[in-house]
Amino acid sequence: MSETLDFSRRAYVAEEMDGPCSYEELRHCLRHLAIVNRITLAHQHTLRWLDRMLRAPHAADPRRTFRLMDIGCGYGDMLRRIERWAQPRGIHMELIGADINANALRAAREATPATSRIQWVLGDVCTSPETQEVDLIVSCGVFHHLDEHEIVRLLRWMDSTAALGWYVTDLQRSATSYRVFDLLMRGPWWQRFIRPDGLRSIRRSFRPEEWATMCAEAGLAASDVAIEPCRPARLCVGRANPNAVLASRVHESGSTALHREPS
Repeated sequence: MSETLDFSRRAYVAEEMDGPCSYEELRHCLRHLAIVNRITLAHQHTLRWLDRMLRAPHAADPRRTFRLMDIGCGYGDMLRRIERWAQPRGIHMELIGADINANALRAAREATPATSRIQWVLGDVCTSPETQEVDLIVSCGVFHHLDEHEIVRLLRWMDSTAALGWYVTDLQRSATSYRVFDLLMRGPWWQRFIRPDGLRSIRRSFRPEEWATMCAEAGLAASDVAIEPCRPARLCVGRANPNAVLASRVHESGSTALHREPS
């Protein structure tokens, strides 16, 4: 690195993909981000969480449809991955992708097969009518783009909205992550935002203690929130609704499983 960077504190630096750019350039960037997500196994953590969360309620009622919403869905690659994961397992899901960027949703629609039933929503998830009654809320690689007060607001909303639980996968700030990404993304084939924005993203991301502070500010008890470093270079934060935890425990004990119906 040509400069000494301080990873003990979050950096407040702008990313090029968050600024004005053409639709074609944004779409190109999102396509390459989807490749980076595959290379770094970004979606595997969400899929493992969904497997844990849905095992008991799906066993209790295999016909039940679970409503899942993705905050900041971008190119929609995580939702398409979830759709492919759920189908062979016989898990019925209604998938909703929400984003505040109309061009990102346009790119997501174009990349999604016509047979898909994913619904795309433009707007603020906290106020959009289509995102208010859901079982599960997920997000991947989005929260480091937000200010702390925006994250606290979202945490409160997610906790009051998701009937079963919510799960956020984001980057973890560290010098090692920065150096490894810097090396891996050196190449003329990557869209021009990928490497510089990725490095800025790592500097903008959070550490476990910072997530714990934001969760506390949102009124969430430390014992109710799981904050887990996950390889490679990810930090996952989630909470299961107590009723969902009870359902899982009852099911695993061999008794009749309980589940909470969405309001």
